[in-house]
Amino acid sequence: MTPRERILERSTGIQAPAMQRLLSLVLVVCVLVAAACSAGSESLTTRSTDTPPSPTTDSTPPMKPTAEELKQKLTARQYQVTQQCGTEPAFDNAYWNNHEAGLYVDIVSGEPLFSSRDKFDSGTGWPSFTQPVREENVVEKSDRAYGMVRTEVRSKRGDSHLGHVFDDGPGPNGLRYCINSASLRFIPVADLAKEGYAEYAVLFGDAAQPAAATKTTAVLAGGCFWGMEELVRAIPGVLETTVGYTGGSVKNATYGDVKTGASGHAEALQVVFDPAVLSYGALLDWFFKMHDPTTVDRQGNDVGTQYRSAIFAADEEQRKEAQAAIERAGKSGRWKRPIVTRIESAGTFWPAEEYHQDYLRKHPGGYTCHYLRD
Repeated sequence: MTPRERILERSTGIQAPAMQRLLSLVLVVCVLVAAACSAGSESLTTRSTDTPPSPTTDSTPPMKPTAEELKQKLTARQYQVTQQCGTEPAFDNAYWNNHEAGLYVDIVSGEPLFSSRDKFDSGTGWPSFTQPVREENVVEKSDRAYGMVRTEVRSKRGDSHLGHVFDDGPGPNGLRYCINSASLRFIPVADLAKEGYAEYAVLFGDAAQPAAATKTTAVLAGGCFWGMEELVRAIPGVLETTVGYTGGSVKNATYGDVKTGASGHAEALQVVFDPAVLSYGALLDWFFKMHDPTTVDRQGNDVGTQYRSAIFAADEEQRKEAQAAIERAGKSGRWKRPIVTRIESAGTFWPAEEYHQDYLRKHPGGYTCHYLRD
């Protein structure tokens, strides 16, 4: 009997021959468990959904790049998310608020994963989809990390961690694919053919055809731009919103320049909208419902020229529309005092710092003095 066997016998009370048999049994069990885990990780499932017909592609998985090759190809965040099952910050990623028509493909392999036509705003701060564009390209795996039971989704050929799928979605299947932007590469409809995905253009119908520009920009100021942005972005027809500074003399303006009121800039909101859905005049009517246009250089507790009520007209047509909207608001009976909203000529718009963008999405319940009036 070896010294180690004597120690084990004294500490466990099990004699050496029995101990050897026990250890052998444990070894066999470990081998079987490892084999089962390996098989389980390989038997990822695909969820069957009704999706439009797509072209047949080569199902032979390509050899996955080495870790070093992937580190050279991907950004640090993309590598951490796709290869180490990381999660990017909510509301601080490339595609959570992307409304452009197109295809989302795996950042590693390029395999088609999701379509913009199945994308919806879940309010989570991550891109969300009701279904994959090719169900066989997205596989599922049980995820029990962090004391939770979730369903992870990965790309079939790239084996990239994409995110998770939940059963609280709005579509007919009731699913919400919550996906990291870092796992995706977006291909606009106009670039599908150039990028080698021409066959997927059929999914987008007329959107795949060149069309006349259907975007118009408005710049409005009505107090703290956080509250303005949160209300404006919910108006049907609004495509993009950016908070920033305009109307003053300081170039490359920052919040530090504007907060004192000395720069002449106003906290403003740049609104990109679809005039086929929302007219400029209608947008201005919304504008006069969400702030008090009767207080000079003030909105709620915020006082200073940077909080003035102003419409920055890009041309004579917008100036006329602005004047008409002011008159409509004055006759609405909503305000007891005269409207003091200024019409100013649009100049350079300086986007505000990133921490100001989408502020109330990043900080629900944060400060605002804006609300919609009847």
